[in-house]
Amino acid sequence: MKIYRIIIIALLSVLSSCSDFLELEPEYLTNEASFYKTQEDFETAMIGNYSELQNIYNASLLKLTELTTDNAYIQWTSPTTSEFECDEMRLSSANTEVNTVWNLSFKTIVRSNTVLDRIEDVELGETIKRQYQGESYFLRAYNYFNLVRLFGDLPLIEGVFNSPEEIATFDMTRRPVSEIYSLIISDLEQASSLLQGIELSKSRASVGAAQALLGKVYLTQKNYPGAISSLKSVIDSGGYSLQDDYGTMFTNNNDELPESIFEIKYISGNIGEGNNFSRLFTPPSFNAAIFPNNMNGSGRIVPTLDVRASYEEGDLRRELSIKDSLLLLDGTYEQLQYGLKFVDFTVGLQGDGGINFTPLRYADVLLMYAEALNESDRTNEAFPYINIIRNRAGLDDLSGLSKEDFALALEHERRVEFLSEGQRWFDLVRTGRTIEVLDSYFQSIGANFSVTEEELLMPLPQREIDIDPNLEQNPGY
Repeated sequence: MKIYRIIIIALLSVLSSCSDFLELEPEYLTNEASFYKTQEDFETAMIGNYSELQNIYNASLLKLTELTTDNAYIQWTSPTTSEFECDEMRLSSANTEVNTVWNLSFKTIVRSNTVLDRIEDVELGETIKRQYQGESYFLRAYNYFNLVRLFGDLPLIEGVFNSPEEIATFDMTRRPVSEIYSLIISDLEQASSLLQGIELSKSRASVGAAQALLGKVYLTQKNYPGAISSLKSVIDSGGYSLQDDYGTMFTNNNDELPESIFEIKYISGNIGEGNNFSRLFTPPSFNAAIFPNNMNGSGRIVPTLDVRASYEEGDLRRELSIKDSLLLLDGTYEQLQYGLKFVDFTVGLQGDGGINFTPLRYADVLLMYAEALNESDRTNEAFPYINIIRNRAGLDDLSGLSKEDFALALEHERRVEFLSEGQRWFDLVRTGRTIEVLDSYFQSIGANFSVTEEELLMPLPQREIDIDPNLEQNPGY
């Protein structure tokens, strides 16, 4: 079955980024005699596992979470069928972006399981063992959280497989969302406990990252007391603060900033570790003069006119997030809109950007905390947490709003604060606003399509269904 083969492949490629030194004998087993024996082995395994997040965010996940919404559209005249489906929010089960997110996420989950299993039998220092365990629980939870929000019920895989027979007999039918969330919450609680007192780079899991993600999980489940407790622990820790300058988070040298809670590191230099955002977020113009070597973008995920118009007058974030004119080789400008966040304007090679992507930052914690307070009928307590974000953007305080109006203000604030950061789709689904917002947007641009209730979950890759009919497809696909 295809999904079984995915798991075998994941086991065989636990260290795909460092595969040259590992030989497997027999081919379906990780050779324990030659690997998973030393701290260096586990460190290499962890680095390889984190590297999959680079691949997930470099294109496909942002297409599923930004391009599907009113935040972004495709400028390129010849998009792939899958990109076109994302742009019109008409995904099919053959969509390659869906397939990429599914496969890479499960690959990371299986790798995390492998580390958790193998480390039990290895003599390592107690602190380093806790670190690798905590990181693996976090990564498994992180990937399952993305998957469950996109696809709903999922195969639940917690262990490792030592033979094809074990794989063939394992129950890989989809488990209810409630069971997936139970595992996510348990993993994040274990990660938070295990990582206590361990200081690492922000490109690796931490107590703060686990608690922030747990707060988002609870918020998604509408468990507002749980969200308030987890998010308040991050706030009260004093370990994070807002950047004075909003733009510094999305330009070169954005490593380890005080606002960053968890970041995905990219390194330029043509070594395969760079980001692809210069290609995705900028126009496909052969006359552009915004990069060295006159490199051009591809216009795959470009901010819409609608989102630019949604910024309030005086909002400093607009000019730091969106450019409305393109410098050409002859020194003139073309009225063409493109994104600025995470775009490395110092390199002239596509896929070589050196700016880190930050999927968890302190502003998110503050706005989630405000949302949880508001949904708990504590709106008056929520105002300071949205206002501190607005003040940084040069905007006045909000006050006197009803619970319903505060929720709408918060929806707007999150849209402009996190443009191009992969939050919009998840935010709209969480608050039950997807259909109303996107249908209104499509109508405003004259598009003759809409979003149905069934499309709030995305299709499972059809090739998985074809080979394993027990892996049932979501309704409507």
